[in-house]
Formats: sequence, C-alpha cells, structure tokens
Amino acid sequence: MNNWETVKLKEVFKHKKRNILINDTEEYKLCRVQVRRKGVLLREKQKGKSIKTKKQQVCKAGDFIVAEMDAKFGGYGFIPAELDGAIVSSHYYLFELDKSKMIEEYFQTLINTDFIQNQIEAKGSTNYSSIRAWEFLEYNIPLPSLKVQKKIAHRFMMFFNFKSELGKDTNKQMEIIKKLRQSILQEAIEGKLTFDWRKENPVRKGDPDYDAEALLMAVAKHKEKSIKDKTIKDGTQTSVSKTNRTTKIPKNWKYCKGNNIFFVTKLAGFEYTKYINLKESGEIPVVRAQNVKPLVLDKTNLLYIDKSVSLLLERCALTKPCLLVTFIGAGIGDVALFSEKERWHLAPNVAKMEPLDEQFVNLKYMIYFLLSSDGQKEMLKHIKATAQPSLSMGTIRDIDYIIPPKAEQDIIVERIERLMDGVNMIQREVIQRQEQSNLLINAVLKEAFNN
Repeated sequence: MNNWETVKLKEVFKHKKRNILINDTEEYKLCRVQVRRKGVLLREKQKGKSIKTKKQQVCKAGDFIVAEMDAKFGGYGFIPAELDGAIVSSHYYLFELDKSKMIEEYFQTLINTDFIQNQIEAKGSTNYSSIRAWEFLEYNIPLPSLKVQKKIAHRFMMFFNFKSELGKDTNKQMEIIKKLRQSILQEAIEGKLTFDWRKENPVRKGDPDYDAEALLMAVAKHKEKSIKDKTIKDGTQTSVSKTNRTTKIPKNWKYCKGNNIFFVTKLAGFEYTKYINLKESGEIPVVRAQNVKPLVLDKTNLLYIDKSVSLLLERCALTKPCLLVTFIGAGIGDVALFSEKERWHLAPNVAKMEPLDEQFVNLKYMIYFLLSSDGQKEMLKHIKATAQPSLSMGTIRDIDYIIPPKAEQDIIVERIERLMDGVNMIQREVIQRQEQSNLLINAVLKEAFNN
C-alpha cells in the first residue's frame, strides 16, 4: 500500500470521558449506535427523571463512538452534528480525533475497507467478546499525508453517495417485491388465481375434490372415528366456522376453524430441560423455535437427544407430514412444513398441526394461507398480548381458514409457486445489482489505496 506510514490509532485519537450527573428536570438526547457500520442515530429523548443511571457521558459532534459489546458487529461511528450534546452510558467509548493528523472523511473510508473491522474481529473467540478503549487505540492504520487523505476521501465519497442512492432504489424495489408476493397470496386465497379452473371444473356435490362442504364433512367423519378409536385425544365439537370475516370467496369454498382440519398438540407434562443434553450431535433431532421458518424447516441448528429420552417425548414425535408453529417467544406465529421421513421431536415452544385426514389437505396451501394478509391478521388476532406474547393450543385451533376443494388447493399451490419463481428471479436480479455496486466500491477503494 505505497510507502505510507503505519501508525496506531492512539496517534490520531484520544479517549475522552465527559461525565455528567443527570438532572431530573432536563430533557436529554440518547444515541443509538447501529451495527454493521451504519452510523449513529437519535434513539429517543427522555426526561432526566426517567433515566435510571444518573452518571452518563456527553457526546460532541465529530466524536468517534465505539460500543463496548457491539464493536465486533460494526457498532461504531462518528457522532453527527444533530447529536451534539447527546448522552451515552459507560458501555460506550468516545474518542476525539486530532484533525491536524487525520481528517474524518479519510477514517470513514478506512472503516468501509474493513481495516478496523478485521482487527476487532481478531480479538476474542466468541460473538460476545467486548473490547476495551485501550484495545481500540492499539489498532493499526495506514496514514498518508493530509493531501492524499483528502484525495482518497473525495473519491470514496463520490462513489459512496452513488451507492447510497442505489441502496435507496434497492430498498424500494425490495418493498415492491414484498407487496407483490402478498398480492399473489391474497389473490390465491380469494380464488382469483383459479377463476378459469373453476369454470372448467364446476362444483360436484359430494365430491371433496370439487366441493369444500363435502371435504369438511369427510374430515369431520374421519375425526369422529379417530376419537372413537382413541388415535387422537380431542373431544371438541366439529362444526363449520361462523365468522365475521368479510373476504369474499367462491361459492364452493368454505370457512372453517383449524380444529376442523388439524389435530393440534404440543409437548406437555414433561421436564424437558432435565433430560436434554445440549450438544449439536446425537441420535434424535429436536425442532426448536429458531428452526421454524416460513415455508421451510431450518435444519442447520437442530438440537439432538438420545433414544432413551425420545421415548419420554412420544406425544410430540413427528412421524408424518404436518405444520409446525412457534407459539411463544421470538418468531411467534412462524410456520414451517415438516416432511422428513425420519422420526423427529418437538421442543416445548413448538406445536404440531397434523391434518385430521391428509388426503384432503394440501399443507403447502395451508402455509400460503397463513402467510397471506388474511392469514397474518388471523394469527395476530389470536396472539395473547401479554408480557410474553403467546398462542395457546386453543387459540391455534380457533384460527379461521379459507378452504377450497382439494383439487383446487393443489392447483392454487402450483400457480402460486410458478408466479413466485418469477418474483424470485426479479429479486435475484435486484440483489445482484446491489452486490455489483458493492464490488465497484471495493474496487474504487483498492485503487485509491494503491495510487
């Protein structure tokens, strides 16, 4: 990198501690340091009486702030002018730049070339490694003359602004793509994607493939038999849902409660954590909440247990295709399709929804319904708004579904996936353009530091 001098950051930065005691009657600006090197924003304004820790640090515009815990994730940046006088806790370090040796714009360029980030990531071995102020000051940087710094910074800022504009455009396009997906799903569950199919395949009374009422009757009959045979333990009454929903659906479709098409259960009456060996290897895989992602089952972070413990978890053994739903904690309401051939088990925060009669239910259609605007509203309506939001087995059973005849469910899934393939192709092109702009920026920076 030319013959520029390499110096430690302590040559151009000084650690500053500007502590104050909070006055209960004054209003203060609080900073939010974003990760991934996205800068510093106003988090909120608060009256002093609402701030519990009375000893805080005062920021000055142009200070470089580093988050003790989030530095490894790019949690640092310059304090903007509008946050002059803002406060932060002792878990942040403030550094004052010596502008006679280095300009702010040049250091901003260094941040974007990973000079700093790579040195931070080399410290410690866990994702929670914190850094100390003195460690930051020991990092090395190339330091050319102020004239060369300005030249590099000017070239970087020109392309960085261009990239920012591209980023805004990308965000707009991704938002449009998201809305397009929702539009496809909503039209699907309203019957608009299969209008032509219904013209060619009119209602055949009594045939579950072409009559949703007959489908629900057949499932109800199967459920009644299963209860008598004690293959399921669910004595709730099966009836066609009476709802206040206003979505207009085709005449041969029906609304119904989840309880009318699914057997819903969870792990219960078992001290789960007492028997679990928290290792990422073993005999029987266990699905946890973080494995339940929309449409797919994330297999990369599964928990495993031994076969002797699996016998105690028999109630929630996964042995045939079903839906999984997270009913408490992060990602509440997320659904995924289980279609594995081997026996798996469930963690206590994941419920399974087994079709009462799988020959009449297309599970992909059911997921697409739950991901549609109507389905999301239904899920949200049933989430208990407590300190820890949750879904109970009763509320999951009470969700209203829009049910087409079985043959039409299959056609809907086929058409949704064909349309989504086109949307995915558009999204890949948008992402590719963004990646190309990133490559361009990196090439410009490399050239700047080598000329």
